[in-house]
Amino acid sequence: MIRSPIHLLTPVFFDRDPRPVARSLLGKLLIRKVGRRRLVGRIVETEAYLGAGDDAAHSAAGKTKRNAVLWGPPGYAYVYFIYGNHYCLNVSCLPEGQAGCVLFRALEPVEAIEDMAAARGITLSASTSLRSISSGPGRLCEALGITRDRDNGKDLTSAKSDLQLGEDGYRVRRLVVSQRIGITKSTAEPLRYALAENAFVSAPRLPALPPVRR
Repeated sequence: MIRSPIHLLTPVFFDRDPRPVARSLLGKLLIRKVGRRRLVGRIVETEAYLGAGDDAAHSAAGKTKRNAVLWGPPGYAYVYFIYGNHYCLNVSCLPEGQAGCVLFRALEPVEAIEDMAAARGITLSASTSLRSISSGPGRLCEALGITRDRDNGKDLTSAKSDLQLGEDGYRVRRLVVSQRIGITKSTAEPLRYALAENAFVSAPRLPALPPVRR
């Protein structure tokens, strides 16, 4: 459920260490605007990538044409293609000139759910699991039509963008943390965050943190 109105996040929100950004993004909204319609998912799982010194980060080997967005201003979309079959969406963090980002791992569909399901080739029915729409980085990108050609480098804080990040006053009661998954380097880092007991998290069995006070 969306608690209107939606307020866009600002560049200042992302102009800091990716770890608090990843935590703070839980409960926020990822929005795809299509004409007068909007497809919206609530962010329920993220991963932080720290840039310099983080061997699992795309920026670990230095700045390239492919990953240049990570060194740009905070709040911009960094999209890459993985395993030859799906895209992943990240948002840049830290001041311009420093590389860091947050990966979006799972969304809970909250608006235009049928459109998101259709984009995934899913027909909604009584037996359909809504979790299959956007639980996972590749799934959520497909549900919102996110691709590198279409979205890489977009300002996710701009009112003019068709891909945005916003908030509606949703309050996070409790979150969980674990090691990052799907990587082979720096695997011990506890940099994966999720809403506690949320059915749309890609892998719900994570140790719980104390209640979050906000």
